[in-house]
Parts: sequence; structure tokens; C-alpha cells
Amino acid sequence: MMVREKNVESLSCTDCSIYNCRTRSKAFPGFCLTTKDNDGHPIAEDIEEIKNYLQGDEEDAIVARASAQVEGLFYGKLTRVEEIIEFANRIGAKKIGIATCAGLIEEAKIFADILTAKGLTYYSVICKVGSVDKAEIGILEEHKIKPGGHEAMCNPILQARILNYHKTDLNVVVGLCVGHDSLFIKYSDALVTTLITKDRLTGHNPAVALYTAHSYYKRLLQTKE
Repeated sequence: MMVREKNVESLSCTDCSIYNCRTRSKAFPGFCLTTKDNDGHPIAEDIEEIKNYLQGDEEDAIVARASAQVEGLFYGKLTRVEEIIEFANRIGAKKIGIATCAGLIEEAKIFADILTAKGLTYYSVICKVGSVDKAEIGILEEHKIKPGGHEAMCNPILQARILNYHKTDLNVVVGLCVGHDSLFIKYSDALVTTLITKDRLTGHNPAVALYTAHSYYKRLLQTKE
């Protein structure tokens, strides 16, 4: 693997090995984003503005505090499923939207049952809703998984609209494809969190590719010529 040298101005958090931002028990490195200016803008102003904003009663402040409470009180104690339920309760979310991939519909059904058991209501919508053939938006037949037949496109914008129509309080992504999840988040009126991130090769555990980047998935670190 070829290591590319970086100039000081391009250094950021993945170039750090101190992480003093977590505990303030050491010294900040010279390029630390907590202390340096960004494109001429004093980052201290942003820090102070955001801190003051999150001390208020706006939705973002409630979400920020609820997130920190779930992290602090249940660190290493709850599953992601349970954390979502705890988070929903702390922000007052009663109706949960489920934006699910067709390939994870069984997992979405189990999650829906769990929500019901915990006293929450839900409304779910599958990615293939609308059943629009991929060819109708310009996808070539050879770019389909199985060319020659009807192959519905994923429709995250419609998923978001349907959940918007049903006025969900918090939407949960269950395995939407890369990019489809981006569009869903963009068009969702409600706050979005993710239960499952799709990775077909690793059983939906994309961190596996990072853990094995120096062995089984070493192709990931091969640089372009």
C-alpha cells in the first residue's frame, strides 16, 4: 500500500492519535479541529453557538440531550433495537416509521412486533413501493439484476412521502441501499435513525470490511494507478 503524504492544512480527525477532544486529559495536536480555524472561520464561534443552542428547548436540543442520555445510561447494556426504543421514548416519539428494504422485510416485521410490544405504534413502507420498472427511469436492461423482466426500482422518495403523509414522529431505516438511504433521509420530514445498514456480503455488518482490510479485504487498500 502506498502512503500519500498530506500537507498540514488537509490533516483532520482520522490523522489524529491523541483524541484529546474526548477527555481533555492531554494536549490538542496543532491541526485539531476543536482549536483551529476552518477556512478563516474561528471554530470557537461555532462551538459556542452550538453549545448555547443545545441548551435550549428546540427539537434539536431535546434530541441531543436524549442521545447523550441513552449513550451514558445504557452504554454497552442495550442492543441497537432497544436504544432506538429508549431514544424514541425520550424524545416523545409515539409513531415510528419503518423504511425497509424488500430483502429485509422479515427483519422489519420482527422490529414492528417489538415496537408494538413496547407500546409504540408504527407504519411501514417497503422500498419497492410503487412498483416502477427501473427502465422507466432510464436504467438499461443490462444494468438490472435480472434483465428482461419487470424489476421494480427502489423508491426512497415515495417511502419518505408516504411516511410523511402518515405523520410519523421518528423514521427508522432497515437496510436501504447505498444512495437510496441518502434520498430517504433527504425527503423525510421526521428525524431518521438507522437500525440496519445493508451489506449483502457481510450479513449487513459493513464494519467487517474495515476489520479485515489488511487481510481478506486487502483489495480495499489498493491504490488506483
